[in-house]
This record gives sequence, C-alpha cells and structure tokens, in this order.
Amino acid sequence: MVNDIFDNKILCKKCNSEMERANVIRNGFIMRTMICPKKSCNEKIIHPVDEQNYNKFINLRNKEFSVKMRLVGNSYAVSIPKEIVSFMNAQRRIMDDMVKLCFEEMGRLSINFGENLNEIAKVKEKKNGS
Repeated sequence: MVNDIFDNKILCKKCNSEMERANVIRNGFIMRTMICPKKSCNEKIIHPVDEQNYNKFINLRNKEFSVKMRLVGNSYAVSIPKEIVSFMNAQRRIMDDMVKLCFEEMGRLSINFGENLNEIAKVKEKKNGS
C-alpha cells in the first residue's frame, strides 16, 4: 500500500500552523490542497500529482487537433485523438459509449462525455463556500 503525502501532518512554512485539507477547482479540474487556516498567512500547497495532471490538462486544452470528418451512412463521424481519450481515462473520468453533442453556436460543437464536469465543479464550489 502506497502512502499519500497528504495523509501526514503538514505545517505551514510561514506560521508553523497545521494545514487543513481542501479542494481547489480550476477550469473544472479538482485539485487536492492543504491550506493554512490563518487568514493572514494564506499559504497553499497543491498536491503534486494533481498539479502535474492539471498541467497535462492545460497542455492538451491549448493544443489544436486537426481531425478528418468522414461520411458514415447518413451521418458524419469525427475521430477523437487517442491523446485526449487516454488522458480522460487516466483521470478516472467515466466514459460511456454515448456522448452528448451540442451545437453551441455557428461553427462550434461541443461533446460531453458522461456528466458535465463543469456543473459538478460549480456544485462543489458552492458547498465549499468558494
């Protein structure tokens, strides 16, 4: 069994207070953090694994993929790059065989895999009072 660094008592380097667990949400991405309870200190530590995964997410998000649109029967099909699917699977996001496709505006489509992660993040933010 592997121990997680956040399972240990962590002291704030500025004020030496014991830090508390919390979640920080950036762009719908939930990251485990340790936060100093003193408002004057405002020190934060993001879990290294979550920060690394967030950076991978940002790199993928900023990358533009050119994919081919193919005619399949009476519909068109667009392939999703393996790099994106692999990242989503690694994050333990449940991917169904069915996805939600939305025509957002002229020239823009969106695909949602399972539940809308941004909506989940908004609900969690409200619960945490952020």
